[in-house]
Amino acid sequence: MGVRAGDQESVVTIAAAGAVQRVHLRWKRPFSEGCRVLGDAWERSYGDLEWLPVRAERPLPWYALVSAGKRTSGFGVKVGAGAFAFWQVDVDGVSLWMDVRNGGNGVVLGKRMLEAARIRSYVGREGESAFAVARGLCRRLAEGVEVPQARGGMSLKAIYGSNDWYYAYGRNTAAGILRDAELMRELAPGGEVKPFTVIDDGYQDAARFPSMARLAEEIRRRGVVPGIWIRPLRAKAGTPEGMLLPAARWRANVGGTAPPAYDPTVPEGMKAVVDVVVEARDWGYALIKHDFTTFELLGQWGSQMGASPALPGWHLNDRTRTNAEVVAELYREIRQACGEDRVILGCNTVGHLAVGIFDAQRTGDDVSGRDWERTRRMGVNTLAYRLAQHRSFFAVDADCVAVTPEVPWAMTEQWLRVVAKSGSVLLVSPDPNAVGAREKAAIREAFATCVGGSASEPGDWMNSRTPMVWGEDRYRWIEEDGASPWPIGVGLGEG
Repeated sequence: MGVRAGDQESVVTIAAAGAVQRVHLRWKRPFSEGCRVLGDAWERSYGDLEWLPVRAERPLPWYALVSAGKRTSGFGVKVGAGAFAFWQVDVDGVSLWMDVRNGGNGVVLGKRMLEAARIRSYVGREGESAFAVARGLCRRLAEGVEVPQARGGMSLKAIYGSNDWYYAYGRNTAAGILRDAELMRELAPGGEVKPFTVIDDGYQDAARFPSMARLAEEIRRRGVVPGIWIRPLRAKAGTPEGMLLPAARWRANVGGTAPPAYDPTVPEGMKAVVDVVVEARDWGYALIKHDFTTFELLGQWGSQMGASPALPGWHLNDRTRTNAEVVAELYREIRQACGEDRVILGCNTVGHLAVGIFDAQRTGDDVSGRDWERTRRMGVNTLAYRLAQHRSFFAVDADCVAVTPEVPWAMTEQWLRVVAKSGSVLLVSPDPNAVGAREKAAIREAFATCVGGSASEPGDWMNSRTPMVWGEDRYRWIEEDGASPWPIGVGLGEG
């Protein structure tokens, strides 16, 4: 192993005659127990990000922020690392662990040298807010990356529109999708930034969707940009076993048996993945949202990974590359198959390895069109704690705003407003049974706010998993019968 230290960054390289699994680096420096510490997430977050006191055993994926007194500092590995990397902070120092495994076994590098990570840091000025330091660190970790402002003639200054999942839940129809597109045309503010209508899972039923290509054309005729959800690693029935990932990768408590999924290190497996992407592109969809690749490749959700993104005891067909390298190559192949004129939105994807490849990233687990508490826990948390990555890594998507009869409008309206005012991706799931004149007016205003370049920040994120203070606005996230959420007084605690 070699570590080359410089003023701007340190580079970690690894050479090994045998299989190697992990590399550990240690820096000795004291931290007071009164420090507060924050890390990132392996892929999406799961309502679990928060500032906490020093906890030596806590894995902090990709980067870490430490706040003490009036100063916050941060350190991390640059995007596109060759390892799954996490930090640990204790009262005596800092550890960096680089997981360079292939599957759950050691990688076999042979004679090549692996660049595992490039380490960068950012020291905030005294009095500089922790959020500003987080944003500065993300910019430094993504130095040299330009997040596109346009693709294929489409302006990406704002990404907004509709996604049917949280009202249809897979029971969508072509007629319903066109109704969504017409609603987006009606509520869009006009100008060069066009709304999207994204078709989620369920379109595979030919009875409900007789022609996906014609549907894309019909969406475009309405002045709306067509998008589609795909699951490219999911293997078709009857796929030869030599093209599939081993079942040993699967975490038993996920439930059920391991779903058949293509091994992207097998050329035929990668071609099958690319074919799914090319099909969506050739149908005419300008935004391609791809999902489930981390779950299917590594056999567990990010919330289950802890300090080990993969279970031990298995490997990919090609053992010479690390999991991080395999994931990054998969993402590059998806980009190449999409072409440079398509927008890519990753879901259940490793954001730190997608920077410079994908345009947008779902940064949190699913919200809900049925249960407000899930939206509060997942959506508000990921918006607050990963918003610092917005426009430095990609466009942050904290997930949809579900406008449905099951979720009280008082709660939905707040979620709609805070997403719009953050300037991040704003997709609504508009149930026709819940969208009346009041809801239309609020969505229209939110779209205009999003397109207008608003950029509010969480003010109390160091004290709450679901911050209530955003700029000059305050929100009540706990549902109360008869409560009017806008505006509210000060001094309310989180339930």
